[in-house]
Amino acid sequence: MPGTLYLVPTPIGNLGDISRRMADTLAAVDFIAAEDTRVTVKLLNHLGLKKPMLSYYRHNTGASGAAVLSRLLAGEDCALVTDAGTPAVSDPGEELVAQCAAAGVSVVSIPGPCALVTALAASGLPTGRFTFEGFLAMNKKNRRAHLEQLRGEQRTMLFYEAPHKLTATLRDLRDTFGPERRISLCRELTKLHEEVRRTTLGEAAAWYEENPPKGEFVLVVEGGCPPAEDSATLEDGLARLLALQGQGCSLKDAARQVAAELGLPRKALYDRAVSSKKDE
Repeated sequence: MPGTLYLVPTPIGNLGDISRRMADTLAAVDFIAAEDTRVTVKLLNHLGLKKPMLSYYRHNTGASGAAVLSRLLAGEDCALVTDAGTPAVSDPGEELVAQCAAAGVSVVSIPGPCALVTALAASGLPTGRFTFEGFLAMNKKNRRAHLEQLRGEQRTMLFYEAPHKLTATLRDLRDTFGPERRISLCRELTKLHEEVRRTTLGEAAAWYEENPPKGEFVLVVEGGCPPAEDSATLEDGLARLLALQGQGCSLKDAARQVAAELGLPRKALYDRAVSSKKDE
């Protein structure tokens, strides 16, 4: 019988955020697949655990993924961990989860720390509807193309960004969405120097041009406004009024109904209809 792949979140900064269930799962599995075993061993030492580990990261997902899946199919249980946060979210772990799903291997996701949810909750921007866009491309052309696709997005948008790419990304965000669009820049979340800077894209781009950024960032960008609906014209109203008259409505009643439906002045509609009849 196949084993189980457990997706175990790890603290994004504060070791106190690890839950009892997360710790118990790490203690119970047969082995751990880790983004960086040097980082994970520090967490295991903190918990007083020793476990066999293998590396599973972006550049070895082929060979390492096959090795993990083989052991799972042989009946072993595995915990997948990243250096910080929830595995398989903007992370190569999604490939391993897909392989397990295709092979009929059970996958259990343990709730826990996640930088994007932490940032969204503290951003001060709308949280009811949002879209997570992960890391933007390093290539300027590809980054601009990605942002152009989001130009009409009305939901709050979240991005992950590294400090060495931040200023270029902020310039592109400003140029795409405008300098007045609101943004919350969340860095070093749950760590000693945690900071949430709530400002506009124009001000953020200018600030970090003068103040070199430090730490990993989650960018929470305000969504756009809905497109303004085209206002109905008197000609639109007249067409609707004539249609109602064709259904047996009097001119007076039709003018009243169309004015209410389309937000047009009743007298102007009435006068336009009378004038139209005279023209005929």
